[in-house]
Amino acid sequence: MTTMLELHDNVGCSYTTTLFETRIAVQMPAISRFFGIVVTMNYNDHPPPHFHVRYGEQRALIDIDTFTVLRGQLSPRVLGLVVEWAVQHRAELTENWNLAMRQQALRPIDPLR
Repeated sequence: MTTMLELHDNVGCSYTTTLFETRIAVQMPAISRFFGIVVTMNYNDHPPPHFHVRYGEQRALIDIDTFTVLRGQLSPRVLGLVVEWAVQHRAELTENWNLAMRQQALRPIDPLR
């Protein structure tokens, strides 16, 4: 038996999840990981095109076009690493956003090195 749940994070985003017995599967795949930073993108997300970042307890949504923080907060060090990575991978982020809007599998993006 499955049950659909809606969860909300601390930056105002909601996630539709499926409860399978006692396990929750969140439909927001990680597209990159580096230095403890996890970058994800959600299916059926709201405009403008953006990606989600987690680092420890820090959470933020970052605009793909401007690299500004739309919601949440990251320490200056983490934000600097994320923006450096995003500048290098803007085309891939845009491509993944378009795939996500079409409900297609997202492609992994190389980490910051």
